[in-house]
Amino acid sequence: MTPPLPEPLPADPLPVVAAWLAEATASIRNATAMTLATVEPDGRPSARMVICRGFDPQAGWFVFYTDRESAKGQALAAHPYASLVFHWDAFERQIRVDGPVTPAPDADSDAYWATRPHDARLAAIVSAQSRPLASRAALLDKIAETAKRSSADLPRPPRWGGYRVWAERVELWVGQPARVHDRALWTRTLARASDEFRGGAWRATRLQP
Repeated sequence: MTPPLPEPLPADPLPVVAAWLAEATASIRNATAMTLATVEPDGRPSARMVICRGFDPQAGWFVFYTDRESAKGQALAAHPYASLVFHWDAFERQIRVDGPVTPAPDADSDAYWATRPHDARLAAIVSAQSRPLASRAALLDKIAETAKRSSADLPRPPRWGGYRVWAERVELWVGQPARVHDRALWTRTLARASDEFRGGAWRATRLQP
């Protein structure tokens, strides 16, 4: 059984988040998969799974990469705020993060793009993510045709890049016997500083399960 969170609660939840991510990554496939929830331009909620490609516990952001013209990109353009959820049954742990969203710097997007396999870069260039598709065969034909006339390095298209989700609220959940689960919430105020946010002191409280 996973032990509950310590008493008193840590002043900062992000080192705990870092430790949990490291432990999960060491033993679970796709441990950095997370639910990304956004608000559509019409106000409806929308959620999907994405991969967390980085986490900075000092600055307080999580980053993922995608086509910025996709459905989630359009949602974030209309409402630049998101919720993230990591859940690991094996550890009976869950992390929830809410906060504002900003585009990742181009240099970061370029660096991550360079790590992607050639075929993944080619597919990202060809696919107009979230748009209707006549058939899968049509997509594969377009990929094959693009591969014939594209340069070997396949530079990152301007519409593709990262998003940083800045932690404004963090909830940690630990499963416990008889469903008397351990929950704790940390909140802080974020101040905008150019293309980033600066966080104030965290306020922590336990929540009833």
